[in-house]
Amino acid sequence: MSQKNSCSGGPKLIFACSGAADVGEITDKAARQLTKEGVGKMFCTVGIGGRIHGIMKTARDAAAILAIDGCPLNCAKGTLENAGLSSFTHLQLADLGMQKGSTPPTEDNIGKVLRKATEIFAA
Repeated sequence: MSQKNSCSGGPKLIFACSGAADVGEITDKAARQLTKEGVGKMFCTVGIGGRIHGIMKTARDAAAILAIDGCPLNCAKGTLENAGLSSFTHLQLADLGMQKGSTPPTEDNIGKVLRKATEIFAA
């Protein structure tokens, strides 16, 4: 999906699945690290699901949004779409060769997500 124009002045938001599986832990840790590094700002995926007014407004005003999903269920992507948000980029960890249940949350695996997400936001 397309990204919003980063010239809009809004934040670059990251919505991670943060699920219970190993790949969810990877997406969560990567999103937190991307925030620490100033690449983007991790934001509340559950707040989108709950249609929390302030969170929805910030998402609508974002310069760019990245949804990071750990497994093919694509919960972060579906949450954004179900809330009416369509202008975002989606990163699925399977596209990086990671599979639910067999991908430990190592620094190397988290690093792969960091590099790809940084590349996406730089585009």
